[in-house]
Amino acid sequence: MRTLVLFTRDLRVHDHPALAEATRSGPEVVPLFVRDPRLEGRAPNRERFLLESLADLDRSLERVGGHLILRRGAVVDETMAVARAARCTAVHVASDVSSYAHRRERALSDACASDGIELRVFPANAVVEPGRVTPAARESYRVFTPYLRAWSQVPRRALASAPDRICVPAGIALGPRPDPSAVRPRSVDLPPGGERAGRRRMHAFFGRELAGYGASRNDLAADATSRLSPYLRFGCVSATEVSFRASATPGSQELVRQLAWRDFFLQLLDADPSLAWGDLRPTADVDGLPAVSDVAFDAWCEGRTGLPLVDAGMRQLLREGWMHNRARLVTASFLTRRLGVSWPAGERHFARLLLDADPANNAGNWQWTAGTGTDPRRTRTLNPVLQAKRYDPTGGYVRRYVHELADVEAPLLFTPWKDPVLLARTGYPEPIVPVNA
Repeated sequence: MRTLVLFTRDLRVHDHPALAEATRSGPEVVPLFVRDPRLEGRAPNRERFLLESLADLDRSLERVGGHLILRRGAVVDETMAVARAARCTAVHVASDVSSYAHRRERALSDACASDGIELRVFPANAVVEPGRVTPAARESYRVFTPYLRAWSQVPRRALASAPDRICVPAGIALGPRPDPSAVRPRSVDLPPGGERAGRRRMHAFFGRELAGYGASRNDLAADATSRLSPYLRFGCVSATEVSFRASATPGSQELVRQLAWRDFFLQLLDADPSLAWGDLRPTADVDGLPAVSDVAFDAWCEGRTGLPLVDAGMRQLLREGWMHNRARLVTASFLTRRLGVSWPAGERHFARLLLDADPANNAGNWQWTAGTGTDPRRTRTLNPVLQAKRYDPTGGYVRRYVHELADVEAPLLFTPWKDPVLLARTGYPEPIVPVNA
């Protein structure tokens, strides 16, 4: 019995059901990752993070006697070539929900059936896999609250142990080892990729920061979120393990709720992959606003709108490949509600930079904010001035990222256009659209 484990968005050895079952099923395992050249170059931030994660996975496998086989090309073709060369009797892969993942799984199923190889698909990315809970007469939940109730009642699978020993068959070429440092990211302040970095972040969060998460997660200056989202997106950390740890920790209800939101968007996209680019609830342009000029859109992308909180969020994205969730809501609301830009344009910009961008959560959150998704309140608009006063009352977040305003105190920090001398001195722009203070 020889099993090929195809890694995709599950770049870890802890709580990896497909890998754990492969090591139980037989003495030899072929751990494989295939780099699809069609995906390269789209998002250098994520490509850098991916290559660091692959290098870390390779080191983890080496510590238990194995190594990661790497190939570059069409994923199914390369997988089957390795499986045939290694005389594998089974292929294990993690389930996923995007249209790309669905096509890959269907093609892999056909190829394995043609070669008489068993294909097994395992859970890996969600706490509650899509399809485990469904409403009557519908494939997926469209409203979060009833989904959360059902999600909370589903028994969790047991955590899978990391393998003590992996034996990779001899004679299989390792494949070229890409150098992460050869990829120039668009953001200068990225966190390191990989399971070890993710687990360090997880342990630090549960050890010192979780107790105040519920009260402080919206405090922009405090930066009290878990920052686990990039590691969850690449599967460097298991969402199920995070859920288990949270469930055993008092005061973790809000973190568990965020994991449920993540699964909620996963089950929506699994049922309808077109939601990554199309409206769940189509609606007319917000308030009939005309589309803004390219200059205004570029100002939003670059953090030059003249609205300090919007600019702080967009500059954090540019610098770190990540943005505080509250700032994501404000910047997305500003683009879709104030500027009248349809949400896919903003989603695509986020996808180019965010380490944690995946089709389900990135598009799901954008649709929620734009009023085309799961929230029927299509007239909600987040006022960036009022949001700053509420969630960044001392201005610490704005000053951290909008350096022109670093020495400006609140309340002028929230409305710097009220002081023309300040704008002239700092070079900070006037608002590109009027906003009530």
